[in-house]
Amino acid sequence: MSLQKKSKITIADILNKKKNKEKITMLTSYDYSISRICNQTDLDMVLIGDSAATVMMGYDSTRKIGMTEMLTFCKGVVNAITRQVVVADMPFGSYQLGKSISIKNAFKFLRCGCDAVKLEGGSEIVDIIKNMTELGIPVMGHIGLKPQTTPLHHGYVSQGKTAEEAIILLNEARALEKAGVFSIVLEKVTSEVASVITDNINVPIIGIGCGPHVDGQVLVIHDMLGLYKDFEPKFVKKYLNLSDQIFDAINAYETEVKSGKFPQEEHMYHMTDEEFTKLEKILKRV
Repeated sequence: MSLQKKSKITIADILNKKKNKEKITMLTSYDYSISRICNQTDLDMVLIGDSAATVMMGYDSTRKIGMTEMLTFCKGVVNAITRQVVVADMPFGSYQLGKSISIKNAFKFLRCGCDAVKLEGGSEIVDIIKNMTELGIPVMGHIGLKPQTTPLHHGYVSQGKTAEEAIILLNEARALEKAGVFSIVLEKVTSEVASVITDNINVPIIGIGCGPHVDGQVLVIHDMLGLYKDFEPKFVKKYLNLSDQIFDAINAYETEVKSGKFPQEEHMYHMTDEEFTKLEKILKRV
């Protein structure tokens, strides 16, 4: 792991990567320890995703996480990240209730140390996004599969399977771009449609489950490390299987403690002989 200090990536750098046809990398993170590792890499962005609802809190839906919890996760991440652009998901209900509430909540993330916020939705929230960007709040959009609201509509299925769906997605991306977003997450959209949107939109398109023909990729870090097995999407590539490794380590620890194998000499601290002798004399007097 390199410990060399690297310069802070800016939103302008992210925009330039699209112009220069450089791929953009983003992962989620929710705590200080993992974020500290991310900070030593060449990742471009770190997302404090509302997926924390499931992978960190054990909720059955991202809709159940609120502002207080999201801001707590943000504090841990921003304390570790000095290099990447940090983006925070605005949770369900924190921006749909109108201009003043959405802006107030967005500023809470920026004051916490985040560089930008991410909002799920297309045409239905364009005005809210425009209000934010006009006030200088950097916003990342999110269309395609929208986990916060998808159970209310089409379910967890891939998007853009028909020409009609493709046009709707393209128009939503154009509306978000016009509203001032600096990038758009595209989730679980067919590779063909993702390619069309990427070619016709000037801001970076970050794909998750959209194939390779986008400007960048994002994954939930617990998925790609094999830490979360309750939900395993087809589009995730596991780079490690930490769940099984952690399970084996815990079992090994339990066995060694019960057998007396742990701890051993290298894990102990000792008094000096002189102090121990002094202690023994005191104990005898007592």
